[in-house]
Order: sequence, then C-alpha cells, then structure tokens
Amino acid sequence: MQAVRFAAPHQIENCEVPDPGRPGPEDVLLRVHQVGICGTDYSGYLGKMPFFSYPRIWGHELGVEVLECGSQVQGLQPGDRCSVEPYMNNPNSFASRRGRGNCCNDLQVIGVHRDGGLCERLILPARKLHVGNELEYDQLALVETLAIGYHAVQRGNPQPGETVVIVGAGPIGLAVWEFVRLAGCRCIMLDVRQDRLDFCQKKLSVPEVIVVQPDGSHLEQLLEATSGNLPEVVIDATGNNQSMGQALELVAFTGRLVYVGITSQIISFPHPLLHRREITLLASRNAMPEDFDAIIRWIGAGKINTNPWITHRSSLATIVADFPGFLQPEKQVLKAMVKV
Repeated sequence: MQAVRFAAPHQIENCEVPDPGRPGPEDVLLRVHQVGICGTDYSGYLGKMPFFSYPRIWGHELGVEVLECGSQVQGLQPGDRCSVEPYMNNPNSFASRRGRGNCCNDLQVIGVHRDGGLCERLILPARKLHVGNELEYDQLALVETLAIGYHAVQRGNPQPGETVVIVGAGPIGLAVWEFVRLAGCRCIMLDVRQDRLDFCQKKLSVPEVIVVQPDGSHLEQLLEATSGNLPEVVIDATGNNQSMGQALELVAFTGRLVYVGITSQIISFPHPLLHRREITLLASRNAMPEDFDAIIRWIGAGKINTNPWITHRSSLATIVADFPGFLQPEKQVLKAMVKV
C-alpha cells in the first residue's frame, strides 16, 4: 500500500509498504481518511524532534474509518468514524497504573516513536479509538491537537474570572485558547509576530494580544492589562527554551506556569523569581482518553468551530511537494490536512 515517510531530515518520499493484514483479537483494522500536520511533524522533518528516528512514516492526528474488528473488540463496528488517541502506553507501567498513560514510562507515539498514519490502512488497539460518527473526518483529525491544548488547560486549572496568558500563537497555543475560553477565563495571547496575532484575532476572535518585544516592554503592557498583578496562569506553547525561561517573569505571585511546548535545549531562569512568588511549575504531555471524548462532544454540540482551523489542504499524492511550503511563515499555515 501507499505511504509517505521521512527518509532522513529534510527528505520526504512516497513509498510502498506491506499491507497491515488482519487485526488481532483486541485490535482494529482502519482506513485512514485525513491526517493533520502538526509541529511535531515539522520538527521531525527539520531533524529537531528528540524522539524521532528515521526512516519514519509520520502522522498522528488521524480521522479514520473502522474496516474490521478483532474477535474481542466491543463498542466498535465497521463503518464507525473515529479519532485516534496516538499514545501507545503500557497499561502495566507505573504511570499507567496511576491513571496517567499519557506520560507512560514506555510510551510510544505513532508517527514519532513508531510508524504512523500517513498511509492507506493501519492496525491499532481498539482502546485507542474514539467514536465520533456525527463528525467529518477532518474534524476527527483535529481532535488530537485540541486535546493537547485541553490537557494543558487542565494542568493549569484556571478558574472562572482568572486571567490566562498564552505564549505562542501557533496551533497548540490556539488549542489552549479554545479551552481557556470555554473555562470562562480572560485570555491574553503573546507572540513575537504581529502578523500571527492579527491572524488569531481575525480567524479565531482572540480578544487580547500583545507582541513580545526584545526590550521586554511587553511586560509593562501585561502589568497594565492586569492592574499590576500579572496573570494567575501562564501557558507557554512555544517550544522555545528562551521563551520558556523568560515565561516566569509573566506569572503572578502564587501563579501557575505550564510548559506544553517541548524543547531539547536547556531551560534556565533565576531561582529567586520562582521562589519569591512561590510559582507552581507544571509540565503537560499529550492528553487523556477522556479529553478526546469530551472534545468530540463539544465539536458535535457546536461549542468549538473547526472551520477556521484548516487553512491548507494536500493529499497523499501531493504532500511530498507541498510539505516544505507549509513551513514558510508567509503561508500562514495554522493546520494543514492531508487527504488519504
């Protein structure tokens, strides 16, 4: 069957791979319809993703159709439309037994640690599928991106009436925005690029934005916007080690800072800043199974409008040529979707 893979950094190729065959007793054979492209995929292409090895069939944001169920599978049937929870955890690991399979000791993410979904068919455990028959396949492929943002908001636990600052107006930052909005909190978006903030305001109606300035003057703007208190919650979605280190300066006394972006670089900051304000520092990795189900319900109920999210489209036949262009800032790609 047809697939697309990264042969090495900066090298994409079409390839033929073996058909996956029949599913095992607890597995499901799937037809892939839509694959979303995310920052992890771009990092894999650029050779900057620490968990990548090559060659690798990428793609973990998937909208799929059930073709065949294993003999012990319940709750699924051929024809079901599903979103895929791409985090293959060991149910017996320490973290999984504590209900935190999202950061399992032995975690394998499809499309990162093992081959992913940019192919015609694949087999996955039935427990990793979330049914959403009322949604379109491209909506189902968006669920994983949104789930990353939802989990980050859950980690920060903002309360109604609190102010949340999101640093980084890329796809993950905007996924965070969706759930800060639903939580009834005030949200201020920060980014180094004015054009990206303009896009967020125009396409997703983000109400308040501040451009990050090299001289640090954006901190004064933020202090003014929060009556001198700074925000109770800051969520850094940049994956930039300098931004992540500087994010502590944005957090109020007793506030919470969540790192949802990932970097392979060292993050540094002056400890007195963390200590004096008694800031709570949190990491957010992947998402939980219940997050996928909640987001499918919210999309189905019209609480999340997915129309502005998909800005660019490609196909299995054209993605090799299209992919490098999606990295160009002037294209203003929020989410590119590949039809398989």
